Order: sequence, then structure tokens, then C-alpha cells
Amino acid sequence: MRTENEIKYLMKAIDAFQRRLLVISPDFQILAANKPIADLPNTELVGQYCHELFYDRSSPCNNCAVRVALEDKRPSLCPKPETLLNQGLMPCYYAYPIYNNGEIEAFVSMDFDIPTIALLEEKLKRSNAFLENLLQSAVDCVVAADMDGKIFLFNESAVELFGYTLEEATGSLNVRNIYPDDGAYEVMKILRGKTCGGNGRLKTFHTRVLAKNGEQIPISLYASILLEDGQEIATIGFFHDLRKRIKIRKELENTQVQLLQAEKMGSLGKLAAGVAHQINNPLGGIILFAKLILEEYDLVEGAKSDLQRILKDADRCRNIVKELLEFTRQTRHLMQPNDLNRALQRTLFLLESQALFQNIKVKQDLLTSLPLVICDAQQMNHLFMNLILNAAQAMDGKGTLALKTTANTDRNRVHIEISDTGPGISDHVLPHMFDPFFTTKEEGKGTGLGLSLAYNIVENHGGSISAQNRPAKGASFIIELPIAQKAKQGDERGE
Repeated sequence: MRTENEIKYLMKAIDAFQRRLLVISPDFQILAANKPIADLPNTELVGQYCHELFYDRSSPCNNCAVRVALEDKRPSLCPKPETLLNQGLMPCYYAYPIYNNGEIEAFVSMDFDIPTIALLEEKLKRSNAFLENLLQSAVDCVVAADMDGKIFLFNESAVELFGYTLEEATGSLNVRNIYPDDGAYEVMKILRGKTCGGNGRLKTFHTRVLAKNGEQIPISLYASILLEDGQEIATIGFFHDLRKRIKIRKELENTQVQLLQAEKMGSLGKLAAGVAHQINNPLGGIILFAKLILEEYDLVEGAKSDLQRILKDADRCRNIVKELLEFTRQTRHLMQPNDLNRALQRTLFLLESQALFQNIKVKQDLLTSLPLVICDAQQMNHLFMNLILNAAQAMDGKGTLALKTTANTDRNRVHIEISDTGPGISDHVLPHMFDPFFTTKEEGKGTGLGLSLAYNIVENHGGSISAQNRPAKGASFIIELPIAQKAKQGDERGE
């Protein structure tokens, strides 16, 4: 039993309670109240029925916590109504029973708005759901783990990067396993230092992570240690895949190399043109004086035969110089009907005397009546030069080079096929043969005109180019170009 003093202070505590509190009988009659109702300041509350007094109802309210507690025989919490017509009246949100010898004697009804807490919890849940959705939708990978390495956050981008399912990652994968070797230890060591972002933080740290398939992926890592009451409880990391960036950087480096190579080739072309002009003068003298000797002197047959050989070789040199000058001459792009058989033969004429072609057998299957093609002859020379040199280099100077031209008048196309008997093109290289700046050659080799540029030349002429492996051995490059229309005249396009 409580003493009178205890009862006195309990009553004072109830009266001082900031929330309105009523004691209600099982038949909804008010037995006691801790303070007057704001809108009924002079009304005697005790003895009246709550639903009649507050809401002029003949039966308990639908949103009555006492009614629910009476039915369930336990504390009840009723949701706050969307609208309450009179906020000054006694709303009954929360009620709990008072027992006497195992029987419910009365109920305590309170206007304590506990659902407000529930609302805050709901808002917190929605906030957490939004945050989780934000992390899950992030473009970069987000991985969080406790201090034992158990992963509890693994977003969709992480699933794509690492190759683990969400269930695998959060179920059995340890965060240490996504780094090769002692990578996780190194990251934690730097995280706890002050060199890359400050204590407990890591900014723009380049390292590698380990995918499920064993691939080591270069990434840029932003990470931090989560603290609670000064204690480390978790780590979170944002992983940015660097593979595309590295690929672009390599492509730019390749571009720079090719531009330098193009400049070298341009300078070499100018040098070759200058040398050709210088050679032309003595060649003219050799031919002139050899002819004069033949005409003015009565020579024995052996001497005549030797002079004829000199004239023949000198004339051949002059033709080579002439073709070299034509090949290196800088002109405006002249789009006009051209014979591609002649372009192929001119290219062969320049190349066949090179050491690379000494052990290469050339087979020509050129259509005699090949239709003309509207094209720039100089660009065609560069195109064929590049493809023929590629074929010779693929065969290491030994094998068979096949040149074939055909026409498909139904499709209004001319076909040029350049084939070799080299090792062919590997399966992983074949799909990328014409990608911009793609090359399989060592630095410093080749003509400086990559296959991507060859592709552009053909595309700019309205044609197509493809590469394929031959059934027996080697590879083929097939070029298709549109046949010139008879009524169409050539046009010049200056650059």
C-alpha cells in the first residue's frame, strides 16, 4: 500500500502532466480527469459519457482507443484522424486498461499523439529508402562493409563491375576479397593516415580491384571510415571504373603517334620528290649520251647489247621516278572516273622492286573491262599501297599476294580483293580492324596510314571495306566502290 505522501505526490505528478488524461469506465463514463478541457472550462467532466460530452454522439467514436482496448483487453493505439473538427476537445489516441483482481475496472485515455512518432518513423523509413535508392542507382560502384569485412551494401553498378550477385556479395563475400593480394590492407592503412584526404577519408586513390572472373580492374577509389561514438563501425567506398578513361587515353596517345608518323611521311614525301627531281637530271644525261654513242659509233654487238641494257634500265629508273613524283605530288582532290586496275598496277610497279617483295609471288586476276569508278586517284594509290604493304608484312616477305577485280553491274559496284597467305587475323582482332586508331603493328612500322584511315577513304567514296580470314590460309580485304555513271562528269574539290 502506498503512503499518503506517495499518493499526494503521484496526484501532483498527474496534475502536472502536460497531456490531457481521463479515467473512463468500461461503459465510457468519465471517472476522473487531470485537467479541464480547453473548450469546456466550466463543465463538470466526472459522471458524463465521453462521446456525449465531447462529440454529442450516442455511441463511442469510431476512432476511440478505449473502445479498441475494451475489445482487445490490452493497450490500444489508434491512428490520428486526417481531420479533427475541434482540436480543443479531448481526442482519444491512446488507452490502456486498469485491472482489479484480474478484471478490467477502468481505462486510462490520453491525447498523447503517439502516431506522430510513428509518422516520424515512417518518414525516416522513406528517407532511408530514398537514400538506398540513390546509392543503388549511382553510376559508380558503392560498397559498404562492417569492420569484419562483411558487406551490407552492394549497389547495381558493383554487381556489374565485380560480377557477383547481390546475394553472393552480402551473403558470403568479404570486402577483402575484392582486392588483389594485400590491397584491402593497403587501403585501410592509407584511410587511417593523412596522405590522401585526411584521417578516415580517401580521395582519388588509384588502385585495382578483383572481379569474380579474376580480372584485375583499374579503379579510382573514394572511401571513408564511419564512426560511432569515436569507434570505427564500417567503411564505405565509391569505385569509379577507369577502363574507358585508360582506353581513351591510349587512343589519344596512338593518335599523337600517328600524327607524328604522318608528319614524318609528309616530310619523307617531300624529300623523295626532291631526290627524284635530282635523279631525273643525270638520268636524262645517261639516256642522251647512250643514244648518241649508239647512233654515232660503229660498235660490236656486245657493246651495243650493253648500251641497250643501260638504256633499258635507265628508262626503267626514269619511269620509277615519274611514278614516285606522281605518288608524292600534293594536289587537290580530283573526283573523276578512274581505272582501278591501273591504280593497282601503278602501286605494284612502285613496290615490286623493294626487298620485302623479292620472295612474294603476285597473282593478278584483273577484269579487263572493269567499269570506271568516280574517285580521287591519289587517295586510291594510298589505299592500295597501305593494304598491299600490310599483306606483304603479314607474310614476312614470303608467300603469295593475290589481286582480283570484278564488277557487279546489278548492284552497280566494283569489287577489289587483296589477299595474302599469311597467318590470318585472330578472332579478337578481326572485329576491331577498322576501329579508329586500332593497330597491331609495332611502333615505327608501316606506312603511317592506318586501316581506320583506309576505312575513311573508302567510306568517303561511298563504298565499303571488310576483312575476313580465307578458308585455307591468310586474310582478304574486300573493297566495294560504286561504278561511275556514264553521264556524270568529274568534279574538283579543293582542300
